[in-house]
This record gives sequence, C-alpha cells and structure tokens, in this order.
Amino acid sequence: MVLDSLSAEGERCCRQLLRETTARFRARPAAAAVLVPLCLVRGVPALLYTLRSSRLAGRHKGDVSFPGGKCDPADQDVVHTALRETQEELGLAVPKEHVWGVMRPVYDRAKASVVPVLASVGQLDLQSLKPNPEEVEEVFVLPLAHLLQTQNQGYTHFCHRGHFSYTLPVFLHGPHRVWGLTAVITEFALQLLAPDTYRSHLVCLRGIESLS
Repeated sequence: MVLDSLSAEGERCCRQLLRETTARFRARPAAAAVLVPLCLVRGVPALLYTLRSSRLAGRHKGDVSFPGGKCDPADQDVVHTALRETQEELGLAVPKEHVWGVMRPVYDRAKASVVPVLASVGQLDLQSLKPNPEEVEEVFVLPLAHLLQTQNQGYTHFCHRGHFSYTLPVFLHGPHRVWGLTAVITEFALQLLAPDTYRSHLVCLRGIESLS
C-alpha cells in the first residue's frame, strides 16, 4: 500500500535503508543538493516538485525539478544545502528531524554530483507556500499512486554523436513532464518508498552507470 510509506513503520524502514548511504554521502563534497519532499495533500501521499523559472540562466530553465541548488561553502553538509535552498525557494522550513536520509547521488553532463535528500514534510497546503518568483514559476505535487501507474511511466533515449547512448525514465500525464535527473531521482524515491509496487522497466545501457 502507498500509505504504508508514510506510516511509522514505513518511515523506520526507509531511514534504516538510507542510513548507510547517508553516512557515505552526507558530508562528502558535492556540487548541489535537492530536497525530495514527501508530503500529504488532502490525505494523499505525494512528491512535491517545482517548475524552474524561465527567467533563470542556463539550460535547465523551465524544467521540472526538486527544490535545491548549489552547495555553499558555509553549508554544514548536503542536508543543510537542501533545507536552506528549499526555504529560500519556497518559504518552506523543514526541520532536520524530518529528514529521513540521503539518497545516492546523480551526476549531470559535466559529471557534477547532485545529492537528493529525502524528507517528510507532512500535511501540506500548496497555497501556504511562498515561492520565490525569481527561481520558481510553479509548485505542484504528483501523488505516489499516479507515479506508480505504468501508463504514467515512460522513457527517453539519449543519443551522442548520432548513436544511442543511454535511456532515462520519464513520468507523464501530470501538469508537467518529469524527466532528466529529476526523473532519475523520482525513480530512486519510488524504489525506496514502494519496493513491492514499483518496477523499473528500463534497460539502461552504457552511460547510465554514472548515474547509479
């Protein structure tokens, strides 16, 4: 059951599974960190996403992402980065004790590491958030039940110099398409939160090993 992931036992199991990863990557230098916010919206378990502002510089403007950003030298660790960036972007203060753990990092095209941090933010009213318009164009949620339906799961093939290179997951039929590293992190989260339900049907070839 999807709700089991938000039960006390589900949280305990997730924290235990993440304990080793957290110990390995929490204090390890990283380029960026994102928060993967697990929430309840009108009693429905969901993940919270942002749509990056189209006014931002760089190739990722207008993309779906999790709240987060570059690590600052003053940040204590990647958890601090993820929580700080979430508050700056959304006005959402997440206590450290609500963090379940650190997930394994993913790497962008420049091989810079992005560390996902899983946290439960509890009951959430999207109207209470105060997104920074300079960074965030929209905030939305996707229920876990939606993400777990096979008809909402797909894949994207990437080519390099005219040849197939690798395949990444994509999640469809929500307000916006979830793809790229955000989709990879979403898949990591589903494998953790719903191990008996979610089965990746992707066959990832060369190049994808850098993301695991």
